[in-house]
Amino acid sequence: MARKKKEECKTVPAWLTSFSDLMSLLLTFFILLYSMSTLDVTKAIKFLSYFQGEKAKSFEHISVVKPIKIYTTDLAKKIKKIIKRILPAYGYQIVVTQEYVLLRLFNKVLFKPNSLELTPKAKEALDKVAEIIKKLPGNYQVRIEGHTSIEEPTKYLPYIHDDWDLSIRRATTVAKYLISRGVNPKKIIAVGYGNTRPLYTWKNPILQARNRRVEIYLEIAKNKEEKENKQEIKKEEKIPKTVEKNR
Repeated sequence: MARKKKEECKTVPAWLTSFSDLMSLLLTFFILLYSMSTLDVTKAIKFLSYFQGEKAKSFEHISVVKPIKIYTTDLAKKIKKIIKRILPAYGYQIVVTQEYVLLRLFNKVLFKPNSLELTPKAKEALDKVAEIIKKLPGNYQVRIEGHTSIEEPTKYLPYIHDDWDLSIRRATTVAKYLISRGVNPKKIIAVGYGNTRPLYTWKNPILQARNRRVEIYLEIAKNKEEKENKQEIKKEEKIPKTVEKNR
């Protein structure tokens, strides 16, 4: 008597394979967004220099200066700790260097649709930022930059003629709100760049939406002694070269 042939395993539907690939890509995308929420520019440049034929230009001259009184890394961590409780991860980015901390706020969470009115969440976040700024010691500056995408303005807004007007109004709206919360107006500079400094140049609607933003730079100014010491070190580095030529 012939043995019964075992039933083969049922094949997986074709759509399930595509669906699993899509889920993997989405997971990778959100992990990338999270990892980019805090960026150390100095470390990024150093990392990229490993893949170049010669050393990166940023590291050609090494100079020793006094440590900055306000540590920007600690300041960035403090801002992120507060902001992440209020805004979603896709609504902001924080970039830190030795000279400034950059808080990048995207329009989707900053302004109401087709408006220059701040959202309640944006006001709550700016309230916390204002409290941090008011407690900053020493000499500092708050630089607020407004940016647009290549397709803006998409709808008519009063007193807005082009993308330059729109970018300036975005910056001044944030600046005026910070001033209303007690930030010293003498410390604030507001500028607009239109669509001349995009984060993304691809004509993708999602990426172009990321170009619509306001950037708040907390610039830590170095005192005169630090600048003079840095200049003296650079002069000392150049002296041996001139001596060799004279020989």
